Amino acid sequence: MSIKENLQSIKSTLPEHVSLVAVSKTKPVSDLMEAYNAGQRIFGENKIQEMADKYEEMPEDIQWHMIGHVQRNKVKYMAEFVSLIHGVDSYKLLKEINKQAKKYNRVIDCLLQIKIAEEDSKFGMSVKDATALLQSNEFSELENIKIVGVMGMATFTDNMNQVENEFQYLKSCYENLKALNSDLITISMGMSGDYQLAIDCGSTMVRVGSSIFGARNYH
Repeated sequence: MSIKENLQSIKSTLPEHVSLVAVSKTKPVSDLMEAYNAGQRIFGENKIQEMADKYEEMPEDIQWHMIGHVQRNKVKYMAEFVSLIHGVDSYKLLKEINKQAKKYNRVIDCLLQIKIAEEDSKFGMSVKDATALLQSNEFSELENIKIVGVMGMATFTDNMNQVENEFQYLKSCYENLKALNSDLITISMGMSGDYQLAIDCGSTMVRVGSSIFGARNYH
């Protein structure tokens, strides 16, 4: 199967309201261009420098999503062009994104990353922290960022009941936070192995890499 065929077969299974982020980390620009020429416009990267390099080389109508863990000192390298930052897990990070966005007179869309998995390796905020953040005065002063939804990463397991519970938990977190902030419209959850389940649980954005581009290239 070609990248184009992979994309078409995935898109044919997605409901209208679900956006597809093509996870293109470690993939060469030629692969991304194949997806681009097949109509894909949203690409997700997990390293800011790699994303910035690809942004320089590729067409301007691409929406670049930062889906990895974000280091505050690197925000400045993507502030000019990033379209959505998925992994926001602290007020300090939001403040830095706000500061860098201001330099380019932009408002950068962000998702709050909620910790839904039991694994220690997964980043994210508790719902309690996210609620406190959205209600805080400090947050209301950040004019160059907009929280548009939540993101979560399920436990890496074959136990689909557990994954489903984690997805449903994120959906309920989203409902609670949306009650505080009507800007929230996005639930980013689900990857190559479980995106259908995620959609059943309310996902509006899925992050799919290997099912589009084939197995990952490890540097």
